[in-house]
Amino acid sequence: MERGFGSESMPPGSVDKSRVLNIKPLRCLVPIFPSQSGMPAISTPQASFACVPPTGPFPPGVTPFYPFFVPPESQRPVEQNQQTPTVVNNQARPYPVQSPVPLNSFRTPAPHANGGTGPSRRSSRTRNSAQQDADEDGNSNSQSQSDPYVSGYSMHATDVEDTSNGGKRKGRAQKRTRSGKQENLSSFTFDIDSIVNDLLTSFDLLGLDTYQRVDGDKNLAGRILVVYNLLRRKILQLDDSKDATPGVTRRPDLRAANLLMTKGIRTNITKRIGAVPGVDVGDIFFFRMEMCLVGLHAPSMAGIDYISVKITGDEEPVAVSIVSSGGYEDDGEDADVLVYSGQGGINRRDKQVFDQKLERGNLALEKSLHRANEVRVIRGLKDAANPPGKVYVYDGLYKIHESWVEKDKSGFNVFKYKLIRVPGQPEAFKLWKSIQQWKDGVSSRVGVVLPDLTSGAEDLPVSLVNDVDDEKGPAYFTYFPSLKYVKPFSSPKPSLGCSCVGGCQPGDHDCPCIERNGGYLPYTSLGVLLSYNSMVHECGPSCVCPPNCRNRVSQTGLRVHLEVFKTKDKGWGLRSWDPLRAGAFICEYAGEVIDSSTLEELGRENDDKYIFDPSRTYKPLEAVPGDSAKFPFPLVISAKNCGNVARFMNNSCSPNVLWQPVIWENNDELYVHIAFYAIRHIPPMHELTYDYGIVQPDKADRWKKKCFCGSLKCRGYYY
Repeated sequence: MERGFGSESMPPGSVDKSRVLNIKPLRCLVPIFPSQSGMPAISTPQASFACVPPTGPFPPGVTPFYPFFVPPESQRPVEQNQQTPTVVNNQARPYPVQSPVPLNSFRTPAPHANGGTGPSRRSSRTRNSAQQDADEDGNSNSQSQSDPYVSGYSMHATDVEDTSNGGKRKGRAQKRTRSGKQENLSSFTFDIDSIVNDLLTSFDLLGLDTYQRVDGDKNLAGRILVVYNLLRRKILQLDDSKDATPGVTRRPDLRAANLLMTKGIRTNITKRIGAVPGVDVGDIFFFRMEMCLVGLHAPSMAGIDYISVKITGDEEPVAVSIVSSGGYEDDGEDADVLVYSGQGGINRRDKQVFDQKLERGNLALEKSLHRANEVRVIRGLKDAANPPGKVYVYDGLYKIHESWVEKDKSGFNVFKYKLIRVPGQPEAFKLWKSIQQWKDGVSSRVGVVLPDLTSGAEDLPVSLVNDVDDEKGPAYFTYFPSLKYVKPFSSPKPSLGCSCVGGCQPGDHDCPCIERNGGYLPYTSLGVLLSYNSMVHECGPSCVCPPNCRNRVSQTGLRVHLEVFKTKDKGWGLRSWDPLRAGAFICEYAGEVIDSSTLEELGRENDDKYIFDPSRTYKPLEAVPGDSAKFPFPLVISAKNCGNVARFMNNSCSPNVLWQPVIWENNDELYVHIAFYAIRHIPPMHELTYDYGIVQPDKADRWKKKCFCGSLKCRGYYY
């Protein structure tokens, strides 16, 4: 605190520096779990206190997991230094404890005086940060957010083992229909463990070795995050199909993370100072647990992450990362400077406010000031698509240049730390500020050729930008936002539309549109696709639900700000000004539906540049029911003469966008559309790409073109 005291922001003599600086460095305290019968204790060599292992209460049938349960020798992960067991309290420990992430207990919420359950209060930046997170539907849950470590996520009766027969029970629910009769929804069964294992198998994540868990890379971190979001959305979809249970908190984000971590599916588990392998500056996250899984920021709620380092025989904490998300009075308007507030100063029980103390994270930040080590900074920004939620942007490495104490609005002392961004890093938060200025009209986008390529055909304008060369735009075409059908496909059996006057709702098993989707509503209220299927059935013209129905996502046109831009070596491309969630709808492939027999002629004329052919072979993102490799309709779309922004999406062998067939039914007519969704979270100004697929072998040589996607998995060509 040497540099901070004496600044103009602090009256002279108001703080006794000697008393503050006299505090001894904290030690890293890791609990020792006394061994259960025949099992060794788990600890670290530096730990000096013991506690009773937190063995519960767990819900009936839930198997305790590490660190609450020490697995048998045959099931333990292979860790570093396994050859030299550490001896603690006269007991051998065969592998070290990695940096822990607070796992949520399964404690039942404490009853209130009136007999109900409610949230308990938690202090410091942890409590404030918890209030920032909201579920995918934009509804924050006060119970889980005010005390996430206590309430955690709910374990529904449908998700646990049935101890009466000794086997696992799949989820079953009962639903009262509109006629008042009880309906046993046995068709809506699931086994969450099978879902997890199928995802891990599809993405080659089973059996991660020690090296992969300790040090990741871009590919591994990306696969883990894709699996996490697929699993989280599946859990949300399954929960939506069931009746809400009073007093039960649903947090699919926490539950999905715990399911993966108990199977060892995470990377960069060893805390480190500086950059994290596999995480790039500018990467975005919509859930705190995503940062835990890839090792960017280990605490699931706390705003300051730190480690203990040994200095001249003693240990002291140093900060490795911070999250600034609006819970405290931080000053983060400057793109290269952040004034960060310390943690603490609020009593968790009676909300009594007091002076902050130089301990824990505050002490770690002070030590980092004197050591001049780099600190990772994650900024939590407002999510325009989901106002209660946040978008967490990794803004790169900063160094602490100054610290001081000042009085906050309540009149109590608060620690302040001034961090300055290390130069030479890619733009992140600064880019977000520039985009907001473009939207507000404060500044102009450089290189704009046309402010709106759509000429008003879309609700949101699409800029045409070229800051590479002097080309004025692509070849002329007519902008058309949807498909031009000559004749719709015939339905094998006519179907009636839904009668959901207020819009289709999850769990309404009387809705025929939901029934056609396997009993689940395919989208969240934010328009995010919950799971990929061979077909998505949206409400059609014969349905009475309104245009803003939750099951009409692809019919609403563009919902994000897009721009068509000139690339350096791939012609024109497409990217978004807005952040895109995994599963977010982007656009459909618009154009004219043509006869598939004309494909051969187009290929000979080399005029197939703007053709979408779903009969090609595409690698599915995940296993889907049915024969997903064969498209059931002879649908071929040409966007040469008329089309929308999708015609500018380039090929990539490692795409971030996936297409999905969507059907709108109207009695005996079927209208098939091709909709594009984000595979993973996509930061602003990142090019949107999808895999063009593989043609039939007899056409491969004639239609092969050189690929410039630049990915590590590039095949070198596309069709």
